[in-house]
Amino acid sequence: MWVLVLFDLPTETKRDRQVATRFRKNLLDDGFSMFQFSIYMRFCPSRENAEVHTKRVKNALPKQGKVCIMQITDKQFGMIELFHGQKEMEPEKPSQQLELF
Repeated sequence: MWVLVLFDLPTETKRDRQVATRFRKNLLDDGFSMFQFSIYMRFCPSRENAEVHTKRVKNALPKQGKVCIMQITDKQFGMIELFHGQKEMEPEKPSQQLELF
């Protein structure tokens, strides 16, 4: 599973920028990586693990702005077509993660 977090947060004031920065930092600290400027993604080995990270994002939601959390399968993620300009790019491969029980 892949968890994607898409957001549009206000940045008009210094306080708004601090809140947006804290939200992005929380995503990075939880293992998400930037896909585009306001889109972060994280590979999760199971639906249960994806739910854990979705809950963490929900707990860190800012009071203002729009946030979308999407879960897609690895197969669906693999069907994404990525372009940089007109040049097609390969999607990022899932990183190897070890889980300790």
